[in-house]
Amino acid sequence: MKKNKLQSIDPDNLQQSNNLEEKANKNLALLEAALYVAGRPLDLRELCSVLSTRSKKKTKKYIKMLIQEYSSRKTALEIIELKDDRFVLQLKAEHTPLVKKLVNRPLLSSGPLKTLSYIAYRQPVSQKRVIEVRGQHAYGHVKILRDMGLVTAERSGRSIALKTTDYFADYFGLALETTSMKRELKRIFRTGLKEEK
Repeated sequence: MKKNKLQSIDPDNLQQSNNLEEKANKNLALLEAALYVAGRPLDLRELCSVLSTRSKKKTKKYIKMLIQEYSSRKTALEIIELKDDRFVLQLKAEHTPLVKKLVNRPLLSSGPLKTLSYIAYRQPVSQKRVIEVRGQHAYGHVKILRDMGLVTAERSGRSIALKTTDYFADYFGLALETTSMKRELKRIFRTGLKEEK
């Protein structure tokens, strides 16, 4: 007597398959939540900790699945891979100009933003030089920028050298390599000056 197909399926295998699918969905949801909440690029080490695993290979497999899922959804959001195995959830570039007016608060007020621009363009630059150019209030700006993770300060002899972080480059969509970043900034500043005229 022939068994029908339902009778031939091993219930243990079906349960195991359901468990694996459930675990994969949970891991994808955890990675998505982490990228959303962070609001900044996360590296593989950070993503591994979210999944409570040491396996970078397994974590990367899941993040690639999530990237694929986002690209198939055709939404305004995307997950992209940056250099050094870092990943970020962000708004697609074509949507930014259309919705930026809805952002109610800029990242920085104009004072700290000008100080940040000076540091980025002149880096590495001594803190003393930044204060000479931007004034005494720049001490407060540097503290804000350091607290936000946009600038690092390294002791160099008796002075302190300031430079931007990878997070700064990622946040503003600039190259990580300093020379390329400075070229991009020069172009941005030139465009900004033309628009002001």
